[in-house]
Amino acid sequence: MFGIGAFATYGGVSVRMLRHYDAVGLLRPARVDPRTGYRSYEADQLARLNRLMALKELGFTLDQVRVILDEEPDASELRGMLRLRRAELESALAADAARLAQVEARLRTIESEGRMSSDDVVIKQLPAMRVAELTAVVESFEPLLVTPVITSLYEELWGRMRAAGLRASGAAVAYYEHPEGPVTVHAAIPVDADPEPSHDFAVVELPAVTAATLVHRGPDEQVIPSVQALARWIEAHGYTSTGPAREVTLSCPDCGGHAVTELQEPVVHR
Repeated sequence: MFGIGAFATYGGVSVRMLRHYDAVGLLRPARVDPRTGYRSYEADQLARLNRLMALKELGFTLDQVRVILDEEPDASELRGMLRLRRAELESALAADAARLAQVEARLRTIESEGRMSSDDVVIKQLPAMRVAELTAVVESFEPLLVTPVITSLYEELWGRMRAAGLRASGAAVAYYEHPEGPVTVHAAIPVDADPEPSHDFAVVELPAVTAATLVHRGPDEQVIPSVQALARWIEAHGYTSTGPAREVTLSCPDCGGHAVTELQEPVVHR
C-alpha cells in the first residue's frame, strides 16, 4: 500500500484533490487508519484514478464521472466515450477560435476606418461568362458563416466537375445574393460547356457588367475592411451598386493568409 502522498505522486494529482475525491465518494482509500486517520491506497486504484482524471479533464462534471465509473465501462467503451468527448471539445475549440478571429477582424475594421486606402479601386468592364456552380443559403454575410460554406461548396463542385470530365476555363468566382434576409452563396467555376441533364450542378451565364474592383490580400475572415473600403469609394465617386457582389480568386497558395482575391461590385454611375 501507499500513503496518500506517494499515491498522489504516482497519480499525478494533489493530496488535496485525493482528499476531496474521498469526501465526495469518487475514490475511497483502500484503508484508513482508525487511530491516525491516515489514508492508504493500493496500486490497482491508479486505474480508477486515471479514468476519473481523464473524464474530468475532458469536461465531465464530477456527478457525470461518478455515473460513468459506477457503470464500470471496459477499456473499449471508455475509449469510445473519450474519443466522442474529445471530438466535441475540438469542435468547440475550433468554433471559439473562429469567433475570436472574427472579433479580431472586426477590431481591425474599426481601427482602419477612415485610414484604409481605396486608391487601388479600378472600374472594369467584365465580360459575360459561363460557369458551373453549386449554391447554398446562409443566415447572413458574416465571414464566420460564409467561409466554411463556400469552401465546402468548392470542394464538392471540383469533384463533380472532374466526374463529368469538365475543366476550369478561368479563375473561381463566388457571388452572393442577399436582397433581404438570408444570403444565397454561389460557388462558381468558369467552364466551356453547355448545360446537360446529366450534370449534378448548374451551368449558368453570368452577365457582362461594369464593376468597381479592389484586390484583397489575406484570408476571407479578414475581408470586411476591404469590402467597406470599396463601398466608401463607390459612394464617394457617384456610383450605385447593382449587385450581386463577386469575389474572384486570383491566387490561393494553400489559401489561408496568402490568398489574393479581387472584389468585384457591379455598379452604375448616378
